[in-house]
Amino acid sequence: MSCNCHEMNRRELFEYINQVSFAVDDVKLFLDTHPENQKALEYFRKYKEKRIEALKEYAEVYGPLTVDTVSENSDCWNWINEPWPWQEGGC
Repeated sequence: MSCNCHEMNRRELFEYINQVSFAVDDVKLFLDTHPENQKALEYFRKYKEKRIEALKEYAEVYGPLTVDTVSENSDCWNWINEPWPWQEGGC
């Protein structure tokens, strides 16, 4: 699962974010019961970074999906400026 995020359209990038988010959540559950598993920790770090990269790319092009990717370089709250993924014009 590699990300050429800047080459993906909106729907593809949204799907990629869902995939890497699932991977992060899944391994997070495994780590709850196996906190010292080095392969799982490495996997978690790798996919967490991929998720962060994809979320940042999505926010730059289409608007933020998560509150932690809201731009702070604005003089107004822009969280609601773009269509939500489930609205017309969203993903």
